[in-house]
Amino acid sequence: MSESTAPARAEIVVDLAAVHDNVAALRAHVAPAAFMAVVKADGYGHGMVEVARAAREAGADWLGVATLDEARALRAAGDDGRVLCWIAVPGEVYDDLVAGDVDLSAYSVAQLDEIRAAASRVGRAARVQLKIDTGLARGGATPGEWPGLVAAARDAEEAGDLRVTGIWSHLVASDDPDHPANAAQEAVFAEALAVAEAVGLQPEVRHLANSAAALLRPGARHDLVRCGLAIYGLDPAPGVTTELMSDLGLVPAMTVQGSLVRVKPVTAGSGVSYGHTWVAEHDTTLGLVPVGYADGVPRAASPGAEVWVAGRRRPLRGRVCMDQLLVDLGDDDEVAAGEPFVLLGPGTRGEPTAQDWAEAIGTISYEVVSGLGGRLTRRHVRQSGEPV
Repeated sequence: MSESTAPARAEIVVDLAAVHDNVAALRAHVAPAAFMAVVKADGYGHGMVEVARAAREAGADWLGVATLDEARALRAAGDDGRVLCWIAVPGEVYDDLVAGDVDLSAYSVAQLDEIRAAASRVGRAARVQLKIDTGLARGGATPGEWPGLVAAARDAEEAGDLRVTGIWSHLVASDDPDHPANAAQEAVFAEALAVAEAVGLQPEVRHLANSAAALLRPGARHDLVRCGLAIYGLDPAPGVTTELMSDLGLVPAMTVQGSLVRVKPVTAGSGVSYGHTWVAEHDTTLGLVPVGYADGVPRAASPGAEVWVAGRRRPLRGRVCMDQLLVDLGDDDEVAAGEPFVLLGPGTRGEPTAQDWAEAIGTISYEVVSGLGGRLTRRHVRQSGEPV
């Protein structure tokens, strides 16, 4: 068998039709607000460039990325629409991004000055969005710093160095509708907008809502919503938005699959994997799955997580290793080496989902999907299964 036709040891399959349809459904749900598809962190593990194209096809007005290099990668791939980038360290080079018409976030007067200098070198006004820290205590100007930042931004606008295209912030607890921080942050954001308006800033967009807020807090949508996890079909507030996600027809886009390397019997009393943390209580059969923590499968996944093999969920046994893990096939003597497995998928066949894995590990689905990679190959398909 040639290398090009050899089966993958294990692979991430991303259904771009699902991404497209998820974006279209969410965009319709939040209208008339504009829609940003967040594709940072390599599209939450789904492939940034490919997801971005699918999102644009579905009508995404904006793309959102964290780093300057992510914005550069989108431009290099041919995307020429609105892109917002929100993290930079002091001393980074903005010139090519100003020239490439990327919207840059500014948190401080010092950062604004760096962007202004780049604009001067390029000979083009920069597009800048100002971020106010409304309570998350991460990026953004504090309320005390905010008047100075907006005043400096207005001066830069009048000098022709930049255009303030947006004002934005990020919520602390949008997945918890009753959390008091939501209303408190919305109030701080409203005050920040008033301060900016008082000095003469007229941004194109004002945005606060992420996926959970886009679904749960219509009043937080303003001019634009930023949807990340939801465009991949994953629930940003499990148990709260789950029914709405279903009503909107949102479907997880990622499947992680491969083939068992080996099937072997073990007898009662046999210890399994490092440290023999699991010992067989009776004779059983184990299947060897060729993925491990070097591929992003958390070592803490056992016990608790399951893998789909031959029409059933099979529990992990023993510790997850760097390159492999073991699942209990019980007395199923029809399973052999080469049998397909699904580590996680949409759940439509009964297979475990990213949310199932998150709950087994005690984390969130964001971490599960964005952490997968390592030696896993990634393949993009449409719903027909045909590659793109």
